[in-house]
Amino acid sequence: MQALVTGANGFLGHALCRRLCEAGHGVRALVRAGSDRSLLEGLPVNFVQGDVTRPESLPAALDGVEVVFHLAGLRRAPARAGFQAVNVEGTRNVCEAMVAARTPRRLLFAGSLSALGPSRPGHPHDEAAPFAPAEWYGESKRDAELLAHGYRDRLEVTTIRPVRILGPGDRENLAFFKLVSRGLRLEIGGGPRPLCMVDVEDVVDQLLLQATHPAAVGEAFFCAAPQEVSLEWLQDEVAAELGGRPRALHLSPAALTALATVADGLSKVTGRHLPLNRKLARQLLAAAWTCSAEKAARLLGHRSGRSLSGSVRASARWYREQGWL
Repeated sequence: MQALVTGANGFLGHALCRRLCEAGHGVRALVRAGSDRSLLEGLPVNFVQGDVTRPESLPAALDGVEVVFHLAGLRRAPARAGFQAVNVEGTRNVCEAMVAARTPRRLLFAGSLSALGPSRPGHPHDEAAPFAPAEWYGESKRDAELLAHGYRDRLEVTTIRPVRILGPGDRENLAFFKLVSRGLRLEIGGGPRPLCMVDVEDVVDQLLLQATHPAAVGEAFFCAAPQEVSLEWLQDEVAAELGGRPRALHLSPAALTALATVADGLSKVTGRHLPLNRKLARQLLAAAWTCSAEKAARLLGHRSGRSLSGSVRASARWYREQGWL
């Protein structure tokens, strides 16, 4: 397989590139000028400088490619327009370039549970649930997924919707590891709130399966471990790995929202992305973020079976080795 990976130097992208290389596939990595490539060091990938928001940079990246893993996306932005420009219009650019190139037929689009919005405790989303995003990021992932599947008459489109991903190299959950390493355990009033998580290697397993499985075409699949957990569970697992007994930091929903608002203001002034923001606060305050991965088991024969506790341990060890904790 000759594959192009957008977002190749990100957390999920580098794990996918590593596995593709290990399996003997040809890998082309689309990376922006000046972007950090450290996670890809030592891998036999072919770097192509480009950007999904620059259509003119895509034809060279697609030459001779059979499958495109479109993982590139913007997770934080101060305005809705930023999410739309990268996540939606960037997806349009990839699809148009694939149609023009004619060679790559299958597009694996990385969607998100956030496109459907929060679930209810005891009522996990399945793929038949309607889109109901609660914020700009989720809205952009909904729009991009619908756009990608609008090309299904010209491309073999399939979507994976991973939940919150754990594993070495992840930055999304790093703040909670750091909190526990400093002796604190965040407890938000009204919790615990159920959520789904998944090991990064399980996500890669499903991506590779969707790249070739005939039943994947035209379909969207959640990717999640069967175990429902919580923010409190995550912090307890981190504490068990790092040692120590963190003391509880109790925050009411109102206090968390106020702190997130202040953090967003500081981010705008300083230009630094702080760990806390209003988007994260809304996610943490949602009643539940859960889904069923039974469709992937039924149609693809895939179940995410890696231990989430093992994922936490592996992440903590990696963070320590890299000096992130």
